Amino acid sequence: MKAERMLGILGGMSWESTSHLYQLLNRGVAARLGGLHSANLVMRSVDFETIAALQRSDDWAQAGAILGEAGAGLRAAGAQALLIAANTMHKVADEVERLSGLHLIHIVDATAEALKQAGVRRAGLLATRYTMEGAFYRERMRERHGIEILIPGDATRAEVHRVIYDELCLGKVCEPSHQFYRRAIAELAQVGAQGVILGCTELCLLLDTERDGDILPLFDGTALHAQAAVDWLTSDNS
Repeated sequence: MKAERMLGILGGMSWESTSHLYQLLNRGVAARLGGLHSANLVMRSVDFETIAALQRSDDWAQAGAILGEAGAGLRAAGAQALLIAANTMHKVADEVERLSGLHLIHIVDATAEALKQAGVRRAGLLATRYTMEGAFYRERMRERHGIEILIPGDATRAEVHRVIYDELCLGKVCEPSHQFYRRAIAELAQVGAQGVILGCTELCLLLDTERDGDILPLFDGTALHAQAAVDWLTSDNS
């Protein structure tokens, strides 16, 4: 890895999943390069309560401005590409990329590549309600990658969202919620999903792609995002 190739991370949304992503990045670089190598990173971890309040009030413009400014700070600190360590905040990815002036490694693109390699063209999505119900994730999957996104019904979406914010973002992993998510996966299988995207960075804390992949194949967006970032970090700068 060339010393000048530095990755910027916008984290803290939540810090539980950012911590996990940090480990994935460093382990990935170490596995790729060996020895004492680790990921060359600069991070800005925001106060998630501020961002979550803007999400609830539907003020995505302000949220995008905050992250874009933070991204510009990472660029000033030497970052040459950017990772948003959250699925939901990719809703403002274009604005963050514009304001930061940095290439954004997009979580949807990283996830889509794994889906295509597995032959999945109809994928279920478990995520925050902003991600499941918003157009930004589904449209990028369909328009750029030809993958149709399926989401669970209203009541299931509401509980999926609640578990993320009331439990996982606070570091709480509860077995009843684990069983509920397994039922949500089965619901997506019934409507034709060929696989299910864990489309919130906290879901890897609750679901294991091997253990819980017995109903449908599971695609962990956090791990796939980290893999794409490791590819960038360890690639030839030329």
